[in-house]
Amino acid sequence: MARTRTCPKCQTSMVEGFIIDKSDSGRGVSAWLEGAPVKSMWLGVKLGGKKPIETATWRCGSCGFLESWAKP
Repeated sequence: MARTRTCPKCQTSMVEGFIIDKSDSGRGVSAWLEGAPVKSMWLGVKLGGKKPIETATWRCGSCGFLESWAKP
């Protein structure tokens, strides 16, 4: 069963989900990476040895507000 949170904007319930990250090789879950993006000619952006952290996104069923969290 999905966990719920309370929307900080309108105080109604939010449901957990995720934002799809599309690429030529398929679909994945979006991820957070510390620092400003550095463009790469071949890969879109360079990671610079940093490890991406998957995110979870919560959506309010009433006002549509989205809130994303980096998973621990």
